[in-house]
Amino acid sequence: MPEPSRRRPRPGTPGQVLAWLPDGRPADVYSAPCPSRQVLDRIADKWTALIVGCLSTGTKRYSELRTAIDGVSEKMLTQTLRGLERDGMVTRTVYPTVPPKVEYTLTELGRTLTAPLAVIRDWAEIHINEINDARARYDAGV
Repeated sequence: MPEPSRRRPRPGTPGQVLAWLPDGRPADVYSAPCPSRQVLDRIADKWTALIVGCLSTGTKRYSELRTAIDGVSEKMLTQTLRGLERDGMVTRTVYPTVPPKVEYTLTELGRTLTAPLAVIRDWAEIHINEINDARARYDAGV
């Protein structure tokens, strides 16, 4: 079997392959069947960005997350936390009290997301006026 190319086969960041899958193929988010695309989908989600940002300051209870992230429904908060837990980015700890006390903490892997997602959140806030202006021009047909 020939050795797979060490160059990225698709658009995006040029250079060496960053990771290899267990079957010997390169990880490639531009390839539909690559599992890295599912990870990109998870980390590109707005609720993930906000939850990771909130947890970057330390462990939080569910109610603290719900209060801190204005506009998130219980369903979306629960669904996103479960996905982050499944992906190994968040740890959920349940304490045997009445009512049960549940806390969420970023794992070591989850903490690696804090800086990249902070840059994206900052970018959105810094450029919101330019984006709103562009939207208004587009909507006006200019």
